Amino acid sequence: MGRWSILLPLIIFFLGTGVILFWLFHDPVADYIPSLPGMDHRGTGVKTAEEVKIGALFTFFRSSVEKTGTSWPRFRGRDFDNINKEPVKLIDSWGEKGPDILWKVELGEGHAAPAVYNGRVYVLDYDEKKREDALRCFSLTTGEELWRRAYGVRLKRNHGLSRTIPAVTDRYVVTIGPKCQVMCCDRITGDFLWGVDLIKEYGTEVPFWYTGQCPLVDNDTAIIAVGGRSLFIAVDCKTGKKVWETPNPRKWKMSHASVMPMTLNGKRSYVYFAVGGICGISASAPDRGAILWESTEFSPSVIAPSPVIIGNGYIFITAGYGAGSALLQVKSAGNSGPGRFAVSVLQKYRPSEGLASEQQTPVYLNGYLYGILPKDAGNLRNQFVVVKATECRNIITSSGKSDRYGLGPFIFADGKFFILNDDGEMTIAMVTPKEFKVLDRARIIDGQDSWGPVALTGGYMLIRDSKTMVCLNMKAR
Repeated sequence: MGRWSILLPLIIFFLGTGVILFWLFHDPVADYIPSLPGMDHRGTGVKTAEEVKIGALFTFFRSSVEKTGTSWPRFRGRDFDNINKEPVKLIDSWGEKGPDILWKVELGEGHAAPAVYNGRVYVLDYDEKKREDALRCFSLTTGEELWRRAYGVRLKRNHGLSRTIPAVTDRYVVTIGPKCQVMCCDRITGDFLWGVDLIKEYGTEVPFWYTGQCPLVDNDTAIIAVGGRSLFIAVDCKTGKKVWETPNPRKWKMSHASVMPMTLNGKRSYVYFAVGGICGISASAPDRGAILWESTEFSPSVIAPSPVIIGNGYIFITAGYGAGSALLQVKSAGNSGPGRFAVSVLQKYRPSEGLASEQQTPVYLNGYLYGILPKDAGNLRNQFVVVKATECRNIITSSGKSDRYGLGPFIFADGKFFILNDDGEMTIAMVTPKEFKVLDRARIIDGQDSWGPVALTGGYMLIRDSKTMVCLNMKAR
C-alpha cells in the first residue's frame, strides 16, 4: 500500500493533466462535414453529362377535343403574377358535399406543376421505374392522358425529382428537366422539335435538388438562364437555332428561380436572380441579350422564389435558409454603368424582420405584397402576411398563430386567396391589408409535400402533392 499511496496521486495527476490538455487543444469538428441544403444526393458539381437522347420516346394514347379559352400557360400564369383575371365566379366555401374533385392521376415523386393551354394539361413528370423524364399531356375536362414524350435520364431521389412547369404557346411546349435538358415539342401532336442539353453544351451545373427554373417562351423564342459558359441563351422554337446568347463573365450559376420579364421606360428586359447576383438582360433591339444592369449586393447560395416585378423599377427578391429579402430599384442612368440602367438596394433584411419566403414567390396586388413567411421568421413563421410593396419590413396583416401554411403554394382569383398547406389542406380566404378572414378550408389530397404551384383556368383548379395531381371544379354553384 505504501508504493500505491505514492503512485496513485501521480497517475491521477497525469491523467487529469492529459484530459485538460485534450480539452483545450482538440478540435471536435475538425472532421465534421456540415449538412448544408442540398448535400443529400444533390446535383451540384455535375459537369459531364450522361448521353441523353432528348425526346427519343413517344407514346400516343388518344385524341381530344380542346376546350378553348382555358389557359394557364406557364409558371405564375399568363401575366407572370399568379393572379387569375378570368371573369369566372368561384366558390366561397366547399359546401356540404366538400371539394368537387373531377379527376386525379398518379405522378412520379416531385413538385412539378402543370400548365394548361386550350383545354390540355401539360406536366413534366419523372417515371422512376423507366428512369425517364416524361412530358405528359392530359385532357383538362376528363383527366385522360393523350400522349407523352420522354427520354431516359438517371436521377436519385432528392426531396422529390421533378420541379419545373412547362411553357406553352399556341404552337409549342417547352420544358426543362431535372438535369437541365431543354425540350421543345409540338403542343398538339407531341412531335419532338429540338432539344438542348445544358450540361453537355454549356457546362451548366445542376442546382441543389435538381433544376427548378421554369422556361419562358417570348414571341416563339425560348429564353433560358444557363448559368454555365453563357448566362442566357435564346432559342428559336421553330428551328431550334440559337438566336442570341449572353456571356457569363462573373461565372454566375443557375438557381431555382425563373426568368421574369420587365418593361422600364419602354425598354423590355428579362430579370434573373442567379446564384451570384441579379441582373437585367435586354429583350429588344438593338442590344438584345446585353446585360443592362446587375447587382451582387444580395447574393444567397440557395434561391427558389423568383423576382417579383412591382413596377416603376422596383423588384422584390427573397430566398430561404436565413437569407432574408431585398428590395431593389432600377433607374435609367444614361450611358453610365452596365447598359443604360443603374440598380440600388433600398432594403435588405433577415427573415424575422419583414416579408421573406423560402420557396413560393409572393404575389403583388394593388400596391401590396402577399406571401408565406419561412420557418425562421420568428413568431410569425409560416403565417400568410401582407406588406406594403415599397416598405417590405413592416408586416401589416397576418393569418395569426392558428393559421400557418408551411411551404405550400397560393393563388389569387375572384377576389380571394386559395392557399394550400404542406399536407394538402386548402384554405379559401379574404385577405386585405386590413384583415385575414378564413371563409372555409378542406383537405383535398391525403399525401404530403403539396408544394407544386397551383394552376387555375375556366374554374378548373389543378393542385398536386408529392405523388398525385388533382383537378377541382371551383365554379360557384
